[in-house]
Amino acid sequence: MANKKRALGRGLSALLENADTDITSKYSAADSHVAGSISEIAIGSITPNPFQPRKQFSTEALQDLMDSIKVHGVIQPVTVRKVGNNQFQLISGERRFRASTLAGLPTIPAYVKIANDQSMLEMALIENIQRENLDPIEIAVSYERLIKECNLTQEEMASRVGKSRVSITNFLRLLKLPDEIKKGLQERKLSMGHARALLSIDDEKKMMRLYYSILENSLSVRKVEEQSKELSNSDSDSSKRQKASPLSFEEKSWVSSLSNDYATKIALNRDVEGKGKLVFHFSSASEMEELIKKLKQ
Repeated sequence: MANKKRALGRGLSALLENADTDITSKYSAADSHVAGSISEIAIGSITPNPFQPRKQFSTEALQDLMDSIKVHGVIQPVTVRKVGNNQFQLISGERRFRASTLAGLPTIPAYVKIANDQSMLEMALIENIQRENLDPIEIAVSYERLIKECNLTQEEMASRVGKSRVSITNFLRLLKLPDEIKKGLQERKLSMGHARALLSIDDEKKMMRLYYSILENSLSVRKVEEQSKELSNSDSDSSKRQKASPLSFEEKSWVSSLSNDYATKIALNRDVEGKGKLVFHFSSASEMEELIKKLKQ
């Protein structure tokens, strides 16, 4: 157990600081809520889950759920972990917990987990990822927490949530977006497809300009992919131009001599590796024909 605890992040380790103690036996004499059972638990004795991935809850949706609970009660129990004598921490079911609190219920049906069950730490995030309508950023943050704080590889993470490793990677990449774009993604102003296309742009200023264009012009994902590619190509061309090597005095003399010989402007461009091109300029079809004749001589 000690080795496993050291592998966890500080946040999860804090939750498991007493994990070696059998909470069930310690409180069984004074506590009627037996681990592994479903009990009616006082709402006031339950604290929220600090690893809840969802940060935004729709007021309207909670109101609808509250109205339903007032009529039908809580049909599906929440899941909690026992942390002390009649003290519990929510693992999953925060919407039901919040709606029940708003409805003024004194108790809520809950499935009780034992405190030293480490799998519940993963379940707190995984169950939300699989069952709640999280936005892409919330999912990405949940993946990141599971990987870092539960010491998982991306492959292990993919296995836990039933997704491909590529899917996990795509979500994690969203966390590299500027905060404003991440907020737009959370508010459903753009789709994950839009966001993935924006990630191909290295220049943040250009990325933001295209983001604003998405909002103003309702650009499709395909259009954003095309424009992102154009911006990336322009960055590449600019980078290549910056790598061009300046001409030596001798090379400039060659260009000047050729320009005089062929009576036209000539440009020599080459990179530091010596690769490049020699360009002959002309301003009309007749000049081109005359230049070609000279080159053939």
